[in-house]
Order: sequence, then structure tokens, then C-alpha cells
Amino acid sequence: MVEAVESRGVSGWWRAAAIALLVILSVGAAASASMFEQFKAQIQHIQAQLKDTKQVKYIAVLLDANQAPAMLVTMTVGDDALQIQRLNAVTEGREDSMQLWAMSEGDPTRSLGVIESKAKTVRLPATERDLASATTLAISVEDKGGANAGQGPRLPYLFKGSVIQKAL
Repeated sequence: MVEAVESRGVSGWWRAAAIALLVILSVGAAASASMFEQFKAQIQHIQAQLKDTKQVKYIAVLLDANQAPAMLVTMTVGDDALQIQRLNAVTEGREDSMQLWAMSEGDPTRSLGVIESKAKTVRLPATERDLASATTLAISVEDKGGANAGQGPRLPYLFKGSVIQKAL
């Protein structure tokens, strides 16, 4: 009598399926590791860009008599200048100058400088200390060259607005 011998081994199909799954898992693990490294590199790159990007610390929108925005004044961290952007078409005359003033409660009004250019955006030298105690900025029209040192504005303010110190 011939008996059929049972094979105790695993069929070839199951071996091929197991090998294919191991290959797929290996490729998936390698791809995941690669994507993780790329993600880390992107985060480091964005953090470096953010560190190098200047952030606005002080901002003031100066309004005209109709409460329409006339000037935007900003100062960035580490920058020793105010950035002044004209938001309307008002310009000073030939014999006039616009002068920027800082006001704070209990302190006399102090000049931050004369806006020499009629350009749309102007930089005016200033330090963070100049704005630290200021609650309001204003612009007046003065004789060419600005008001004399130690004097306040000779005419009413043309534009005026509150200083906002951003939390960084």
C-alpha cells in the first residue's frame, strides 16, 4: 500500500506573499525615515528664516481730520529708524516741512525729526527709547527745516494717532 505523504512545509505562495510584505514594509520604513529627515530640515530652515525676519515692534496709524488713515509709522526690532509710509496724497508745500512728534502723558512733546523727502516711504532715524514712553505720534506742518529745538509745533497737528507696542 502506498500512502500519501503530507507535506508539513509552507506552500510557495505563502512564502512569496511573506517576502513581498517584508519588501513593502522595508520600503515604507525607508520612505518614512526619509520624509521625517526632510521634515526636520524644513523646520530648521523655516526657524532660521523666522529668526532673520525683522518683526515690527511699534506701529501707529496717523489719522487726518476726517479720521481717514494718512500715515503709517512702524519700527522693527533692532532697527534704529522709523519707517513712515504716506497713505494719502497730502504733501507739504515748498516752504514747509512735516515734522513728527512724540507725546506721552506728563512729558513735554518732543520732536522725532523732520520728514525731508516727499517720497511715498521715508526712513527717519530714531531709537526704541524714543518710542518706549510715547503714547501718541503726530505730524505738524512747520516752516522749512522744522521747528526750532526745544519748541513745540507752531500749528495744530495735521495727523495724529496712538502708538501700539506689539507683544513679540
